Formats: sequence, structure tokens, C-alpha cells
Amino acid sequence: MNPAIRTGPAVHAAGPHPIDARPHPATGDASRRPAGLAGSLVHLARPGQWPKNVLVVSVPLLDPQAWTRSGMGGLVWAVTAFTLGSVLVYVLNDLVDRRRDADNPARWHRPIAAGLLTPRAAVLFAAGVAILLVTVLTLVTVAVAWPVVAYLLLNLGYSLGLKHVPLLDVFLVASGFALRLIQGHLATGTTVPGWLLTAVFTLCLLLTLGKRRQELRATGGGHRPALRGYTVALTDQLMQLSAALTAGSYLLYLRDEAPLGGYGPTATVLLTPLAIFGLFRYLQLVLVRDAGGNPVRTLVRDPALVTNSALWAVLSGVLLLAARSQG
Repeated sequence: MNPAIRTGPAVHAAGPHPIDARPHPATGDASRRPAGLAGSLVHLARPGQWPKNVLVVSVPLLDPQAWTRSGMGGLVWAVTAFTLGSVLVYVLNDLVDRRRDADNPARWHRPIAAGLLTPRAAVLFAAGVAILLVTVLTLVTVAVAWPVVAYLLLNLGYSLGLKHVPLLDVFLVASGFALRLIQGHLATGTTVPGWLLTAVFTLCLLLTLGKRRQELRATGGGHRPALRGYTVALTDQLMQLSAALTAGSYLLYLRDEAPLGGYGPTATVLLTPLAIFGLFRYLQLVLVRDAGGNPVRTLVRDPALVTNSALWAVLSGVLLLAARSQG
């Protein structure tokens, strides 16, 4: 037997808990059980979360100046760097929270918490990822790579205790996405639009608050200390405020910063309803259907959101191409 894999049942001395009725990874729900060491390491890296690196880092494609060979190469580098950085963060977070995750109905299946992967194996895996990340970072200058470094430092503080501070926890998560956007612009050599950065930041606040709300609804908040500073009513209000700020910031981006030339008014008329519908639909999914537990899954699997996003992307691309040809 591989020493990094333990298949014995997990024992908890904390007394009765809803988690006691869960299927254990060695005998229970096979659809959520990693297959061996390789499967556990893949699960630890959370590839299901990687699309957010592609989506956020690639936002600079809204600027036609990024549509060059060097710009595309810069985006590939930025996505790779942030994906490796996020994997390091996931491993660190799972190591620090392994005991708390073991008693969390939504997270007990994570490899370290479930006893499928030893902390030593996780540390060795993280060391290998860190070596790859350092290699990638050496390909560019510090002036380009600093958002990745800032992201790692921010998440180090987050994992070691700042995530237990109510409100600060969601601001730190949203800041990580803002750093992704900044990284994309630095890698493509384009200017970071202030209103677009604000829109992305407030949108990520909305998504993170939706996740906190679902955690409160599902578990009562006992597994995450920061949730003691929230109520479902508070998250509802903060989500609505974040949605309003996102819509307002995006409208200001279209009016003042988007490289649309004479097509700015047309873009405002066509794109604003799509942006607002997307926000309304997400609020509906979270507030009515309690679907905020996994924002990435919600965004990429809901047919209405996917269709709306695709239409927004197509119209944005056509308008940007028209503005570029006009210029």
C-alpha cells in the first residue's frame, strides 16, 4: 500500500454531529472518491476551479490592443502562473483546515481531510508546484509578475487566520480576483481600466457572499468562524448592494473607458440589459434556489447564464471589432 494513502475510517472525538451519517470515502459515494494517489492529488489541485483563472485573467481581451501574438502569449503565461499559484493556495488551505474540513458536510471528501492523502504527501506535491511556479515567474520581470506574488502573500495571511475575520474574508477573496485582472493587463501590456477593475471586484464580492449565504443555510455556520459575523439577512442585503455596484461600475466602464470609439452608445444599449439580466439571474439562483455554494459551477452550468454570457461575449466582440476597424 502506498504510504501516502490511508483507507481506514476517520474517527472524530467531538461527539454526535450530522457528519456522522455521511458515507466515508473508503466505502461511500464512489462518484466523489479520488482513485489512488494520482486521483487524490488531482482532487487536491481542484481543476474545477481553474476556469476562473482563464475567465478573469483574460478580461483584457476586451481591449483590442491585447489582440497580438505577444498579448496572447502573455495571457497564456498569466493563466499558467495564476493556476499554479492557486493550486499552492488550495493545498495550504486544505492543510491548515484539514481537521475542520473533516467535520464539514460539504468538505469532508477533500483528500487530506478524508485521510486519503497524508499531509507529508501534500507538502511534497506543493513543493513540486512551487518549483514550477518559480520557473514560470522567472520568464518575466518583477514589474509584470508582482500580482502573483501579492496573491500568494494575501492568501498566506488568509489561510493562517484572516479568513476568520467577518467581512474581511470576502474582501480578501475578491482582492484575489482583482489581482488576476491586473495580472492579465500587465502581461498584455495594456492599461488597467479603473471602472472595470471595480466591477470585477464587486462582482466577486457578490459571488463570495452568495457562497457564504449557502454555507449558512446548509450548516448554520459552525464550521467556519467568520460565519458567526453573518446572517442570511445580512448576506442578502450585501449581495444586493454588490450587484448594484457591479452594474453601476460596468456602465461607467462602457461610458468612459471601453475602447468602443463611436460604438459606445450602441454598446451601452445592447450590453447593459445582458449585464443586468446576468446579475438578476445569479441573485435568483442564490436567493430562490440556494445555488450559491459553488459559484463557478453555477456560472458555467446554468443554461440561462451560459446563454446570456455567450450572447454578451459575441456582441462585445462584434462591437470591439467594429470599433477597431473604424479606428
